[in-house]
Amino acid sequence: MNHVIGLDIGGANLKVAHSDGHCRSRAFPLWKQPEKLAEAIREIIDGWLPCQALAITMTGELADCFSTKAEGVARILDSVEEVAGLCGPVLWQTAGEFVPIDVAREFWQLTAASNWHALATFVGRAAQEDGALLIDIGSTTTDIIPLEHGRPVSVGMNDRERLESGELVYCGVRRTPLCALASEIRFRGQSTRLAAEFFATTEDVYLLLGDLAEDPTNTETANGRPATREAAYDRLVRMLCCDRNEVSMEEAIDLARQFAEQQEQRILTAIQQVLERQALPCRSVILSGSGSFFAERLANRHPQLKLATPLKLSTMFSPDIAEAACAFAVARMAAE
Repeated sequence: MNHVIGLDIGGANLKVAHSDGHCRSRAFPLWKQPEKLAEAIREIIDGWLPCQALAITMTGELADCFSTKAEGVARILDSVEEVAGLCGPVLWQTAGEFVPIDVAREFWQLTAASNWHALATFVGRAAQEDGALLIDIGSTTTDIIPLEHGRPVSVGMNDRERLESGELVYCGVRRTPLCALASEIRFRGQSTRLAAEFFATTEDVYLLLGDLAEDPTNTETANGRPATREAAYDRLVRMLCCDRNEVSMEEAIDLARQFAEQQEQRILTAIQQVLERQALPCRSVILSGSGSFFAERLANRHPQLKLATPLKLSTMFSPDIAEAACAFAVARMAAE
């Protein structure tokens, strides 16, 4: 196996994978400190340089620290060049190929928001008969990518088109504000309006429901306090303008369950929109991302997908690869 590194540069996270399967992920809020991107990349790939190639894909150009997406692509590529040295960086584009950095700059529209396409192109090899569906749920977004004979056949090729087509749902299992999922909820037998405030996120929902493991070192939360179940309890009940003295833990868990149901319905609606356009019967459903547990739940609850063969990247490879799937995809394809 060639010594190739894959790097997925998002707006909130950096994910890196070696072509041999070793992966690393870390939170990096690009919009807060874009000037530190090169340093963050250098840290996450520490010990892996030099390499034969550095394969890059990105979504971070949408971060609002950049005036335009063209500027975002250019600034990200500046950081990559600063770190890569002689490693020969190549960029995946939605045209379905790797290009050198000068071409990536010139044709920035194909370079921007390309990680979903890289992943679909790579994992589609596991489902080359008839149709399939890739559901990749991360901390921030959900990608729903139709495949035919192992190849992505998306209607949308940029984020706006993908939002329209249902192939991109802008919610994930960690960073989505709960006020973006619902404006009211059932509490003590009646409908109650919610605060339209950044009090809690989906991470708090899945901490309370036991789907995500606690991480006391993670303070990338709505209030900057740890990603623990007790702290999630405090954050979530703020959505009712309450605190733990007014809402019990059992009631908070019920609220979390309702928020999860709201998110399920939103993504299931998009899945149905995508499936209705698919020309071939969906024989397989590929599940990946840090929200793989949620993707599996959705597949089991959809009347058509529950009959399809589930292909979980966490089982096919490893849980770490499932979380850093886009980085692993570009690493392996570049190694070939």
